[in-house]
Amino acid sequence: MAALIPGLAVKVEGTYNNDNQLVAKSVSFKGNDLQRAKSIQAGLHENKELTQQQQAELEKHNAELKAQSQALQQQQQQIASNKAAVDAAVARFGQLDDYYIFDEVTVYFANGKVKVDPKYPSHLLALAEKAKTINGYMIEVKGYASSVGSAELNQQLSEDRADEVTKILLQQGHVPLTRMLAPGAMGESHQVGTDKTAEGQAENRRVVVRVLQNKAIAGT
Repeated sequence: MAALIPGLAVKVEGTYNNDNQLVAKSVSFKGNDLQRAKSIQAGLHENKELTQQQQAELEKHNAELKAQSQALQQQQQQIASNKAAVDAAVARFGQLDDYYIFDEVTVYFANGKVKVDPKYPSHLLALAEKAKTINGYMIEVKGYASSVGSAELNQQLSEDRADEVTKILLQQGHVPLTRMLAPGAMGESHQVGTDKTAEGQAENRRVVVRVLQNKAIAGT
């Protein structure tokens, strides 16, 4: 019975029973046929093992492709997130002709004074640290004065105020000089408040510090 394997050619003699099943009285086969059937059986076993191995390799390859696809999707999501952050910053702070404006801090001064109020250095240092995370950043400092008093004095006040803020960024914020645009003394130009009121005059006595990124460096 052990010799009756799939693929073996046999000669069977017998009769059918009442259930139409063949009842063999004798089963015979040739030795050559048995050897041939064993060879076929061995080949089928090898093919089965090879197929299983190929299937395992295919599943591994598919798993690697899936992992790569997930990593690519995460990268694309990160790129989209970064772009959204840049777009939001640009929309919030506007644009210059050649630069994106990422952030800004305004420092206000007392009438006729150039000394920076103690509450502002921490804001300036935080701005400097944020700037260092931006590729190819530059920092712009512009000083302003109200139009009260002589234009010559106001021009000097705006220059001195810009210089004082620049010193804090260089000495305390450790911003490289190569990252600083030349301080701008704007004098009485660009009044943001009316000089007819004390509140308006206070708004005009200011230094505006901006973190910029060149559009060419940003790749746009």
